[in-house]
Amino acid sequence: MVIRRILFNLLNNPQVIEKLAESRPIRRAAQITVFALNKAQMTGEQTAERLLRSDTLRQVREAAAGSSAPRNLQEATRRARRIRDSFIKEMRTGIQDVKGKIKRGDRE
Repeated sequence: MVIRRILFNLLNNPQVIEKLAESRPIRRAAQITVFALNKAQMTGEQTAERLLRSDTLRQVREAAAGSSAPRNLQEATRRARRIRDSFIKEMRTGIQDVKGKIKRGDRE
């Protein structure tokens, strides 16, 4: 309880905050945090773009929107197999792209 009160008083002191902000470890931690956030944002945007171009997503949208329910089990199986095959193909392509980037040393 006493340590908590001391920390509270120290961290609410503007002079202590300013000194900490000017220290090298705090600045470096801030730089690393900003880098990690930017990297995550770029990766998320790239993944979203890739998903939007995806054949699998297009097929799922078509199946959900335009077409009616499958007439029989064979048609449902055929649709599911086609979606599964395009998903697997895109996964393999993505894995090959990542392997190529690793071999080239690209760390985007």
